[in-house]
Amino acid sequence: MTNAFIVGAVRTPVGRRRGSLADVHPADLGAHVISELVRRTGVEPSAIDDVIFGCVSPVGSQAFNIARTSALSAGLPESVPGVTLDRQCGSSQQAVHFASQAVRSGDMDLVIAGGVEVMSLVPLGSSAVLGVEAGYGHPRGGKRWHERYGDQEINQFLGAEMIAREWGIGRDEMEQYAVESHRRATEAIGNGEFDDEIATFGEFRRDEGPRQDTSLDKIVKLATIVPDGMMTAAVASQISDGAAALLIASEEAVKRHSLTPWARVRNTAVVGCDPVTMLSGPIPATEAILKRAGLSLDEIGLFEVNEAFAPIVLAWLRATGADYLRTNRFGGAIALGHPLGATGARLMTTMVHAMRRYDIRYGLQTMCEGGGMANATILELA
Repeated sequence: MTNAFIVGAVRTPVGRRRGSLADVHPADLGAHVISELVRRTGVEPSAIDDVIFGCVSPVGSQAFNIARTSALSAGLPESVPGVTLDRQCGSSQQAVHFASQAVRSGDMDLVIAGGVEVMSLVPLGSSAVLGVEAGYGHPRGGKRWHERYGDQEINQFLGAEMIAREWGIGRDEMEQYAVESHRRATEAIGNGEFDDEIATFGEFRRDEGPRQDTSLDKIVKLATIVPDGMMTAAVASQISDGAAALLIASEEAVKRHSLTPWARVRNTAVVGCDPVTMLSGPIPATEAILKRAGLSLDEIGLFEVNEAFAPIVLAWLRATGADYLRTNRFGGAIALGHPLGATGARLMTTMVHAMRRYDIRYGLQTMCEGGGMANATILELA
């Protein structure tokens, strides 16, 4: 079985809701990172075996297989196929998993993996909301679902509340975490940490989400999302727009196309968990992938744990005992934003660039996902 290497990784700056990317067609945004990835790596476009993209709301401008329309919009040959997948927030991390698995199996040599989401244009939950309004039914409206889980309300806000209460995480702790996410992100931007990974889109070159003026004094005044709850907008990921893509190559492709291996996709894992609380998956996913890799937590030099909500990362830190200073070192989705289908690839792009910059041997990424799942990936510096 051959190794699967990341040989390039690029992303757009992440735009705020109704920000600089709000009016950009998703296929154009996806095309932007694909064409920039091809330009930077110098790979022959016709040699690409597939384009695998994540997208959580494939309706409207994101419908009809956004991976394929993005690839064609990027100018790739018509012979290069594309496929779009939905593993909720982990969609583009799963795209990397599928790409690396195809390469390791020997079926493919060069695969672009990434994702795109323009949430300003196609809001969160659009596929379900529009379907219900059109009379197509609710995703959890089936008889057998109700027999197992009843008709209780299920959403990520309530799931985050449940996890916070289960782990004894208070509002103060979550708000302090959120402020630190913004501090780390603004510091990273100021230090140029993201400069190499970002493909400027027109005049737009910096992430719009991080706020230098975020403070506890301001966010403590925010109303909670649900009555008698603790979650506020300040401790949740930001609605955002963006795209990211990585090129995954076999050992043979590296030699044939004179590519430079950045990191090896060493291990991948995906787990399921309670679909009601739904967001606790990163804990068992981390346990599963470390066991599969034969590595200890102390051997991991950098962790990227998606900040869907502050209690997700705080619970993960408590459960695993991981070093907070090595976790989300450059801020997370609370500050940088969470363009759903793109975030997995955005996190991995940031992680692999940081691993190269700071000579970090192992990096681990994990994400909670709607429906009660989580992906985990370990990269090893090449």
